[in-house]
Amino acid sequence: MKDNNNNQTKRYEYLADNPDIKVMPIMISLIIGAFFAILNETLLNIALTTLMDEFNISLTTVQWMATGFMLVMGVVIPVSALLLQWFTTRQLFLGTMVIFTIGTSISAVSPNFPILLIGRLIQAIGTGLLMPIIFNVFLLIFPPEKRGKIMGIVGLVIMFAPAIGPTLSGIIVEYLGWRYLFITVIPFAVFSIAFAYKYLINVSEVTKPKIDILSIIFSTVGFGSVVYGFSAVGESASGFLSPNVYISISVGVIGVVLFSFRQLKLEQPVMDLRVFKYPMYTHAVLMFLIIMMAMFASEIILPIYMQGPLALTAATAGLVLLPGSILNGIMSPFMGHLFDKFGPRFLMIPATIILSGTMFMMSRLSVDTSLWVIIVGYILLMLTVSAIMMPAETNGLNQLPKRLYPHGTAVMTTLQPVAGAIGVSVFISIMNARQLHFLQNVKTPQDPATINLAMVAGVELVYFIAFAMSLAAVILAFIVYRAVPEKETGDLPNN
Repeated sequence: MKDNNNNQTKRYEYLADNPDIKVMPIMISLIIGAFFAILNETLLNIALTTLMDEFNISLTTVQWMATGFMLVMGVVIPVSALLLQWFTTRQLFLGTMVIFTIGTSISAVSPNFPILLIGRLIQAIGTGLLMPIIFNVFLLIFPPEKRGKIMGIVGLVIMFAPAIGPTLSGIIVEYLGWRYLFITVIPFAVFSIAFAYKYLINVSEVTKPKIDILSIIFSTVGFGSVVYGFSAVGESASGFLSPNVYISISVGVIGVVLFSFRQLKLEQPVMDLRVFKYPMYTHAVLMFLIIMMAMFASEIILPIYMQGPLALTAATAGLVLLPGSILNGIMSPFMGHLFDKFGPRFLMIPATIILSGTMFMMSRLSVDTSLWVIIVGYILLMLTVSAIMMPAETNGLNQLPKRLYPHGTAVMTTLQPVAGAIGVSVFISIMNARQLHFLQNVKTPQDPATINLAMVAGVELVYFIAFAMSLAAVILAFIVYRAVPEKETGDLPNN
């Protein structure tokens, strides 16, 4: 569709206010692509053992399907703000989905593991760029008072796709084979491209800012090395003491610091870090990091605990977590509506208090804990996440002026793979260290019952740390306020 809507929409600050523009097809175009791209992130997790047998490779090698995916996302997301200003909405979304489809097709027909990995990394380029595009478009389409519900719908997609991923993956791998994990996604990706080609219009302004090559180099080395370093913690017994780990993390930190300083000096930064001068945006980032860590403590540690001391099968452990994940997705739009109506404090204060209580309850797990306690605890966790994460992000982005939307969304989405890599490695390391310390101080370290007690001790410590972090979230909830967008010269007044 050509840009023949520009003259019609100049009178309106937001497309949703223009009765001549149908925003629903735009939303559907973006959400379809997002759902299957995010679904694809978790589809492969359950098939790693199958791939090890298929290609005769080690666990360390096959983990690059996950590590490499996060690594590429950590590299491409920081430059998304630049791309959002260089290309139209249609060009960027269609290009992103084409890249994702190409990667999916390569993976589906791959004759060996290197080709499979290449396809997976190409997929990651598309997936990494997709969420910044969607957030930015919705910020431009909808006024602040309507964004909560819309972001809640995005939250449904973000949480529901990973929730059904492992279950769907298990069925596909068992009855069709691992290649169909990719084959089944291709027609939906193609449909998304065709639908967007027909209905998606341009909503962003192409300004083509100057490209600073040095910033891109610092960003690539910095964020890429940080993600790789933390992701590699579990690849050797040395953990954080492995040269491969601490050298990568050190190089990454230096790269991120250099990147940050350079952004503050440039007139047209690749990622404008001045977004942090807006207090509710900074508040949202802090809340986002705390909630992400609480989620990782559960999504990574709980399955280990259930399959260890509780002796549950992997399938049963997955089913225990499924109700919480599904409820999170279902409740996200409802929480977004409440945010629009009552503001952030109404949701965040009770949700963070319940989150703290849940984390404390989980820090009291034992080898005799009833399964219903875990089910209820995880449901409470995921419901509080739906009441905090998307409302916090929406409130923070609402305070930014329009020119900073691409940068605000880029910073938020960059934190996801970085926080993911750091959260997984740190919590696993804490749990392992506590286990080792426990076993060093008992008389029967080889006894299975003692090993289970040691693992429980590790799980308890992880959740106690998560409890302490959740108390910080409670404090943040009491100081939040409804953000009002800052007006700048050239902005239209609110209708």
